Amino acid sequence: MAEIKILWVDDEVDLLKPHILFLEKKGYTVDTRVSGTEALEAIEATSYDIVFLDENMPGLTGLETLHEIKEKQSQLPVVMITKSEEEYIMEEAIGSKIADYLIKPVNPNQILLAVKKNLDVSRLVNEKTTSDYQREFRKIAMDMSMVNSYEEWVQLYQKLIYWELELEDVDDAGMFEILTAQKNEANQQFCKFIDRNYPDWFTEGEDHPTLSHELFRKKVVPHLKQDQPVLMVVVDNLRYDQYRVFENLINNHYKKSEEEAYCSILPTATQYARNAIFSGLMPEDMKKRHPNLWLDDTDEGGKNMHEDEFLQAQLKRLGLNIKHQYHKITNEASGRKLVENFKTQKDNDLTVVVYNFVDMLSHAKTEMEVIKELASTDKSYRSLTLSWFKNSPLLEIIQRGQELGFKLILTTDHGTINVTNPSKVIGDKNTSLNLRYKTGRSLSYEDKDVLAATDPSTIKLPKINMSSSFIFAKGDLFFAYPNNFNHYVSYYRNTYQHGGVSLEEMLIPFAVFDPR
Repeated sequence: MAEIKILWVDDEVDLLKPHILFLEKKGYTVDTRVSGTEALEAIEATSYDIVFLDENMPGLTGLETLHEIKEKQSQLPVVMITKSEEEYIMEEAIGSKIADYLIKPVNPNQILLAVKKNLDVSRLVNEKTTSDYQREFRKIAMDMSMVNSYEEWVQLYQKLIYWELELEDVDDAGMFEILTAQKNEANQQFCKFIDRNYPDWFTEGEDHPTLSHELFRKKVVPHLKQDQPVLMVVVDNLRYDQYRVFENLINNHYKKSEEEAYCSILPTATQYARNAIFSGLMPEDMKKRHPNLWLDDTDEGGKNMHEDEFLQAQLKRLGLNIKHQYHKITNEASGRKLVENFKTQKDNDLTVVVYNFVDMLSHAKTEMEVIKELASTDKSYRSLTLSWFKNSPLLEIIQRGQELGFKLILTTDHGTINVTNPSKVIGDKNTSLNLRYKTGRSLSYEDKDVLAATDPSTIKLPKINMSSSFIFAKGDLFFAYPNNFNHYVSYYRNTYQHGGVSLEEMLIPFAVFDPR
């Protein structure tokens, strides 16, 4: 360990000899000064790692010395020590960004703890986090071999997210590689689970998780029957780990009352999953009941242009005669406009805001290249998410909702996954273009790489023609055509895609918050 230098400033420094000897035995170097003036001179001459500063000294007071130190070296940790418990002194010191605050008399262990908290905390946290995950690793591996229900998969996925967030700042690349390998193994097992169970979830009476087309009826409608307006925010393309990193910002304005991981339908793509939320129908039934609103993959035109009409039809079908408004935010300007006019929503029973998160991040048509540049890893993608959310109109919309007493429901339509490995697929010119799922006739593919639905009606998907089938990419795979294969792979590898089968795409957040 590199030598750590401590400066202790106290006009009664002779009384501190036992404390200083204690620190020196622990390997620290301690310099002492008896006044604020001497302290400032010492800081000019020597590089210290931490300062202990008495508040009550003749000449320059501790607070005055603190201000001077912060002007000269703003990052230098200063621990204020005082006999006084007067609130204004504490507030002044805290406002000046002290590292810690101790009340006399202090014992040597308090001093040692203050040093470790401020100088050793990163190493200690790293070591503790790494050792905790090493212990948990075996348990996760054991759980993975035994998991056999949707609820158990949610618990396992939440545990993996927890450790991913805990380990992301740990300076141990090997440990993070182990976690990544464990996530990949989890996805392989999850794909097998979905392959075995997903078709059964559409059998009447079969026990199954809440799916996209059931979300509104099962989870939103009960809140509409209470005497409180509801703000429902659907953030496009939001993974559970991304939701976790900005959840605390929401907690400044709202208190969470309910949370669950619901399951996106396949394909985990906006056209299917989000339309299912607002229509309350699976895609096969949307096409039958609303042929004027549904477009197949190969049809021309926007595939999510009729969400408000789908929602109105669902409200009518459910017998809900409520006042509602629907807003789709596709750019910064439309988000700002809603913020400025949000008071006009105050008489609604339901205000729905669909926020095109990926478009916000990546400036619409350039989304692939921008995200590839800014977010090449899940860690950087989360960081970008947090930065975006902090400065987005969406956070201001949520604040306005809290001010007007709205209950907040926050959810998404599907998640996304960083794709790394190509899987060759061949189809005719009418095959859909998505990189994580394909629908069309005479598809040729690697069986081990896909979940296949040769009869789409078994999972409530429409057929473009009589012989159409669907295939969904597993884990972190993406589909590539043999023609111009290498160029295609280099362009799309390490980009964020959705439409297939993975924990990241299918297990997604639904949370309810009450205004503070």
